[in-house]
Amino acid sequence: MEQLWAFEAPATVRQVHEALAGSRDIAYTTVMTVLDRLARKGSAEQIRDGRAYRYRPAVSRDELTAELMHEALDTVDGTDRTAALLRFIGSVSADDARALREALEAVESVEGSARD
Repeated sequence: MEQLWAFEAPATVRQVHEALAGSRDIAYTTVMTVLDRLARKGSAEQIRDGRAYRYRPAVSRDELTAELMHEALDTVDGTDRTAALLRFIGSVSADDARALREALEAVESVEGSARD
């Protein structure tokens, strides 16, 4: 996803592979498989371009991060979920804790004004 976000336009498998190959040894077919899976999951859009496909992000970084956080929380429920949230909150930096407080206040403010 990082590579797709880095491109300004939809990218081919070859373009993504070349970008990744500069920093690691990775097979072209691996990149093709991962991009195909990202498209099937809805994280990337697959656009037909002649006989090939181009890929672009279907979600932003923050949307994907939120989705991953929800998926992790969906694996637990009840007191386990509360415990997981408390453990997470207890492990964040002071800046992240402040950002969480501000985000919660913003959500509560929106919800409060929606009730009015």
